[in-house]
This record gives sequence, C-alpha cells and structure tokens, in this order.
Amino acid sequence: MTRQPDMRLTIATWNINSVRLRIDSVAKFIKAVRPDVLCLQETKCPDDAFPAKRFKRLGYEHIALNGQKGYHGVATIARVPFDRVELTNFCDRIDARHVSVTLGEKAALAAPLRIENFYVPAGGDIPDPALNPKFAHKLAFLDEMFSRDSIHPGTDQHCVLVGDLNVAPHQHDVWSHKQLLNVVSHTPIECEKLLGIKTRGAWVDVARARIPEPEKIYTWWSYRAADWVESNRGRRLDHIWVSQALGERVQDFRILRDTRGWNRPSDHVPVVCSVDL
Repeated sequence: MTRQPDMRLTIATWNINSVRLRIDSVAKFIKAVRPDVLCLQETKCPDDAFPAKRFKRLGYEHIALNGQKGYHGVATIARVPFDRVELTNFCDRIDARHVSVTLGEKAALAAPLRIENFYVPAGGDIPDPALNPKFAHKLAFLDEMFSRDSIHPGTDQHCVLVGDLNVAPHQHDVWSHKQLLNVVSHTPIECEKLLGIKTRGAWVDVARARIPEPEKIYTWWSYRAADWVESNRGRRLDHIWVSQALGERVQDFRILRDTRGWNRPSDHVPVVCSVDL
C-alpha cells in the first residue's frame, strides 16, 4: 500500500448505550458522517455477540473489542486496518472500559496514530467515596489514568484520547455550575482529576480549543427530562483530546446534537473531529 504524506482522518466517539439495541441508529450515523474510525462506549455485549457483520457490510472491516455481558464495553471500528490493538484493565478489574488501537503502515500513514478509547465509570449518585463505592472506583480510575504512562503521548507523537469520560470539567460544560457542584460528574474533585490527566499528557481538549468558554457545550441529556429540548439541562461528558503534535492539525469538530432526538436514542450524542496526518 502506498503511503500518503497527508491524509485527513475523521474520528467519532459515541456512548451508544447498547450497540445491539441501537445498531440501526449507528448505521444511520455512519451513512451520514462516514467516519474513518468510530469509538463506541457502553456497548453492553460480549465480544461474540457484537454485530460485526452489520459493521462489515457498512464498510468497517476492522474491529477492536473489549466487551462483557450487559454492562460497560468499548469498541473501536474502522475502515482502515490496525497495526496494533491493546486492552488495559484499570483498578484491578476486568470491566471492559478501555481499548487502544494504533494505525500505521497498514493504514498508509506516514507516522503512527494511537487512539485511546475510554469509558470512565459513572460514579453513582452520592459524591462521597466513603459512602459510595462506585464514586470511590471512579476516583481511583481517574487516578490510574493520570499515572499510567502508556496512555499519555510522548513528544511529537500522534495520539488521540476519546470517550465517555463521565466528567464535565468546566463551568460551562453543564447547564448550571452552581446547582451541579455537588452532583456526580461535576464535583470539584472529579473536575480536578480529569484536568490533571489532561495537563499531565499536555492533551488538547478539541471542543474547548474550538469553542472557548463561556459558550456552553453539552453531549448528554438525561432520559429523566420530560422534554430534553425545552429543559436543555445537558452536560459535556464525551470528549476528544489530541496530543500537542496534532493540536494545529484539527480541521473540523462537530457535536451531532440532533441524534438525541432520534427514535429510541442514546442519552449521549456523537462527537466528531477530523485531523490532518
């Protein structure tokens, strides 16, 4: 395969909240956007039940899975082949929250590109690790993301970190900073830890690089709202970060808000960016 010195790659991330239940929505999204790489979270199915045949019919022959029955699960699917696939467990649990792929020679890239796909624990409802084991797990998971050398980019490396990180880290990433300060996903300790991860890897938060505060950005709207459009009480839980080496190469960024209004929607919407490599 002939290498291309310049290639534009489109990467999408989406917490689909059951890939089998919403495979028609995924297909609709794919046909409209045609990302080169699609990172899914909360797939909720074991690897042998993943609808791989449907993706392959859509042109996505290359699939990296880390799934389990009923809960969690991540998948990275692509139109181009992977040079490498790695699964990492965090907090000494096998709970299907991470998959990493590297695109390189097989994808005709001049330099390798590593894509980290994460589903960070939601953390339950009580923002106290002493009272809520789920929140304690979330904080430990974020700590391990910070300390794990392998996920952070080195100088000049092409890396992308995406996923449902389950933290809205900035004041205008939620509908009401004041009212959500003691609500899991926007508590000060979670925000501090996620921003610490970003700082440690010198990652570029693509959304905030292109849409600075104080403009509000949301990627999630609760099912509990009687009318999610009218109330518009959203949070930005889904993220795309790129390494410093790619920071000036991002050419497009979109949040596909309309998918929240599709039939039987996920409560999250896709986030998409394009990068020149």
